[in-house]
Amino acid sequence: MRVMLTSALIGVAVAGIVAAEQGPPQLSPATEELAKRFPYPVIRDLRGVIPPGPRPLPSPPLAGGPWVYSTFEQRDIKVSVVTTGLSHPWSLAFLPDGSILVTERVGRLRILRNGALDPTPVAGTPQVLSRGTMAGLMDIAPHPDFAHNKWIYISYHKPLAPGVAANSVLRGTWDGQALTDVRDVFVSDDVDTEASRIAFGADGMLYMGIGGPGTGPRVSVDRAQHTNDLAGKVLRLRDDGGVPPDNPFVGRTGYKPAIFTIGHRVQLGLALNPYTGEIWEDENGPNGGDELNVLKPGRNYGWPIVSYGRDYNGPRFPPSAPGFEEPVVFWVPSIAASGLTFYTGERFPAWKRNAFVGGMREGEVAPSGQLQRIVFNDKWEELRREPLLRDLHQRIRDVRQGPDGLLYVLTDEEPAALLRIEPILAKDTKSTKDTKVQSDRRQFRE
Repeated sequence: MRVMLTSALIGVAVAGIVAAEQGPPQLSPATEELAKRFPYPVIRDLRGVIPPGPRPLPSPPLAGGPWVYSTFEQRDIKVSVVTTGLSHPWSLAFLPDGSILVTERVGRLRILRNGALDPTPVAGTPQVLSRGTMAGLMDIAPHPDFAHNKWIYISYHKPLAPGVAANSVLRGTWDGQALTDVRDVFVSDDVDTEASRIAFGADGMLYMGIGGPGTGPRVSVDRAQHTNDLAGKVLRLRDDGGVPPDNPFVGRTGYKPAIFTIGHRVQLGLALNPYTGEIWEDENGPNGGDELNVLKPGRNYGWPIVSYGRDYNGPRFPPSAPGFEEPVVFWVPSIAASGLTFYTGERFPAWKRNAFVGGMREGEVAPSGQLQRIVFNDKWEELRREPLLRDLHQRIRDVRQGPDGLLYVLTDEEPAALLRIEPILAKDTKSTKDTKVQSDRRQFRE
């Protein structure tokens, strides 16, 4: 369970190294003035939060593919490159005309038409604060009634002062070429919060994860348990950003009414489970202890009091305690869990009801990214999990099911790629396996 560093070795480890070299953070006059509004540091002092160690290894260049894998239940699958040339993408959305929108963390919205990436970014996105691996232009979700209202929602970090931003959600109208009538429907009144995911629920409400600090001084890390603070929470909002009257903490003194669940680190995956109607999320633990959780209104998921991981400097957390929700799945060592989706299509019949979770590295070692497939029984208890795509050595940021029933995967690289996973018919297996051998040899040469 709990936050960023697992998924953000590059972001936090490097930040910790830089902080150790440079001393405490230096605030601009505008940031110092803003800091007076908050009872916690608006820019954390990260000195000493991570023990010294080697800088992360870069991922190798991705060869041209395709690649073939024999999986446990679906058997042979083919993975091919749809496009390259993306810069640290965060999320993707499919539009009814077959085009694909992709957010890039630096603040660009890109579009693919007929499988080709338009070199010109989509107009209409606002200025963002992009920093490390946990801030920038984040998740994207079309409105459930997009066919009629053309609304697109994007979560992002809205700059407030140098180095300080608020997690926000914009809504824009898609006119076929650009976002128009762009406006913020939600702006957090807390800062120094991490990555965000958004998803529409079966109830039509917009759910938003706001990552809480997972490293730093206790005054910052403890915020996930503070009920008047949005750090480390999942919010439940109307599509106009308002608070639904049936939220679990509406009317309770000391609670922000948008809060749906508390006690999270950084939620890097958020998705509707279409089989149950529940919202599920995955989040990063510290050193180990990534979690996959079922969100229940008003429940507490434990960070930073309990975790199946350990502090980066070595000490363990208590794994569980009364009053805290247990994860459905957890990872030790961590895989830096990221994007999440449930498979419902017909192209992979053996994968129905499976969850797919991206991973950006395993056991604090890079480059060891992967895609994990998790199989459940009829009570949604874990039966087994299968790592996929490990030999590509790419950080996997997001995974989505396309309208064609195939799976699409974003790597979090510079440059990054959009990959497509499809089944192979028995008659096509031999020729495609020959392609795999050739592709693998080419990748090792590169």
